[in-house]
Amino acid sequence: MLVNTIALQEAKASTAIENIFTTEDALYKAVSDTVQEDKANGATKEVLRYREAMWAGYQLIKDGNKIDLESLIGIFRQIKNTSSGLRSPASLTVIQRGQSEFRSGEVIYTPPRGAGVLEKLIDNLLIYLNDDQQYPTDPLLKMCFSHYQFEAIHPFPDGNGRTGRILNLLYLVHSGLLYQPVLYLSKYIIVNKDDYYYNLGIVTQRGSWKPWILYMLEAVEKTSQLTSQLIESILAQMEATLIHAKQLIKWYTKEVNELLFSQPYIKPKLIGDQLNITSRTTLTKYFVDLVDAKILSPVKEGKELFYVNDDLIRILES
Repeated sequence: MLVNTIALQEAKASTAIENIFTTEDALYKAVSDTVQEDKANGATKEVLRYREAMWAGYQLIKDGNKIDLESLIGIFRQIKNTSSGLRSPASLTVIQRGQSEFRSGEVIYTPPRGAGVLEKLIDNLLIYLNDDQQYPTDPLLKMCFSHYQFEAIHPFPDGNGRTGRILNLLYLVHSGLLYQPVLYLSKYIIVNKDDYYYNLGIVTQRGSWKPWILYMLEAVEKTSQLTSQLIESILAQMEATLIHAKQLIKWYTKEVNELLFSQPYIKPKLIGDQLNITSRTTLTKYFVDLVDAKILSPVKEGKELFYVNDDLIRILES
């Protein structure tokens, strides 16, 4: 339950770094059921693909016990909804200043290119990440070095920033510093976005590593505190809701409580499947109980009826 909610926030923030924006309302509706997901706009689908890419990469790394090229390509393909892989040796890819920046359109970096060049550089990066005996660097420092290296290699036609940020979390899982990829790291980066790109740039331009490393280490520290606070707030609210609900609703269980905190927008089918309820009348009565107890709030949009966990939304958006 916690993994689902925090991973969703990470996905939203990471895509926003790339100037892909969706509203919380649209995102929560899309998560609530497949019909809403199919109807979602492009930005919302990008966020959902990021979350799925993170979990697909997590599973690949857990199964293979290493970070390999297949995992990276799988993450990229999920993010971009494509079947392509590493960019072509002939691709004249360049990094330019954004339209809102001074001297917009100016080329500020040209990633490496040529036959076999990307494969060689990625292989070198993956050996560094996986071989702790030959490269016994502290895992947090390894993450700092490898994130810069991945972005400098720029191995894919698009989606390198998002793939690289997923790689950060998956490497921390692989190294044993995280049990699951639930660090809300992109929140710090988007709040300090200019510093992120500036510190990346001065490594390339001046070989100045210290500001970049300090930036990334502070990002991990601040994000760890933020994520811990988020988890503690959700757990505390879950416990308070469970105590309140069990005093008023006979059928309410711990499992139902966890479901109501698995996503902000709830469709009746979610509870029906948990409690094996097939009767629409019974399920309607149960949701009346939840609304009367002020655990959920009904929200109607056209013919669709959603039930909103306002307490969970308050915590996620604070």
